Amino acid sequence: MMREFYASDAVYTNGSEEIFERDIDECISPSPYADGYVLEKGCEVIGYGMIARSYSTEFGRRCVWIEDIYIRAEYRGCGYGTRFIEYIKSENPGALLRLEAEVENEPALSVYKKCGFDFLPYLEMKNLI
Repeated sequence: MMREFYASDAVYTNGSEEIFERDIDECISPSPYADGYVLEKGCEVIGYGMIARSYSTEFGRRCVWIEDIYIRAEYRGCGYGTRFIEYIKSENPGALLRLEAEVENEPALSVYKKCGFDFLPYLEMKNLI
């Protein structure tokens, strides 16, 4: 599913097997920084989610980044993304929730707005060291 997600228009980068392996290793380790979730309907895996934790000096509180939300196509629009976000909110009371989305991913943006997310008026930058 990570391969499908990172090959889609929902993500700017394509990822790599090395990155996928490191992400999974971080999520299953006792790391305080990342958690991974398997989304299920009954006994069927229908998606996954990943979060990362930090602290926001801008907002003066713990920050939870919703890094990945992937729902298989046949289950999109059924409320699973919303339920995942609500679960993350309930498990992290008082935290600032942040996420990134591609402008073209209108269905996801609709879910995020419905869950109370607002746009921030600035660009994010990166530097891999």
